Amino acid sequence: MQQIFNFVIRNKTFLLFILLFSIALTLTIQSHSYHRSKFINSANGLTGGLYGAMNSVDQYFNLKTENDILAEENKLLREQLLNFKTTIDSTFIDSSYAKSKYRVTTADVYKNSYAATNNYLTLNKGKKDSIKRDLGVMTSNGIIGIIDNTSNKYSRVLSILNKKSRINAKIKSTNHIGSLKWNGDSPMFVQLEDVSQFAPVKIGDTIETGGESSIFPKGIGIGTIASFETDIGGDTYNIEVKLFNDMTNVGKVYIIENLERNEIYNLENSTNE
Repeated sequence: MQQIFNFVIRNKTFLLFILLFSIALTLTIQSHSYHRSKFINSANGLTGGLYGAMNSVDQYFNLKTENDILAEENKLLREQLLNFKTTIDSTFIDSSYAKSKYRVTTADVYKNSYAATNNYLTLNKGKKDSIKRDLGVMTSNGIIGIIDNTSNKYSRVLSILNKKSRINAKIKSTNHIGSLKWNGDSPMFVQLEDVSQFAPVKIGDTIETGGESSIFPKGIGIGTIASFETDIGGDTYNIEVKLFNDMTNVGKVYIIENLERNEIYNLENSTNE
């Protein structure tokens, strides 16, 4: 308290000036409408700028929550789109019979390798989230790989940048089917092999999933044709495909489950009596 008194005594002249200046300024603003309006506008601008800055900071710290909300909305839309495309592709459409064929789950990538010969990704969803082996994984741009192992909370994805990976794919414009592989060279390119020599292949054509497996639906994007050549035998094409996805930078992904997969698998592996 004594220090406060000492400060006031030492600076009494300056403090008196500030007091009188404040009184004069207040009287001027109150007695003149022009000065009052200028003061109010300045105060509003200062307050608005302060609130704007605070709102920007608040929005920054809420980005993760907003991204999670958007990812969940995108998951629902993607699930509806996959099921709608399946219905449209059917030869028999009956709205009373139609049911969902695909279920979509969002996940975050915890680990992603792309420089090894056999690359994998780790996701933060596992058995407790009903994730199992042989489910397809994709982003909004295209396919990522196939789940090959799960634990209670996590799952491992066999990346398309893995020399063990084999995915059914086709040329979108002609529906000619091939097998998608990776030669281990660049994370930006994969190879489509065993495409018939009679296919009218063009650089820039889109490559997408063929739909001849129970893992990925038909029509999921993969990439575009960068180059092509006939194989040694001359019967098929070897096609270089530039990926839609940047496999070195993968964050949010969608896990696709074909709800009819077990029925298809059991039928294909059954023996006639």
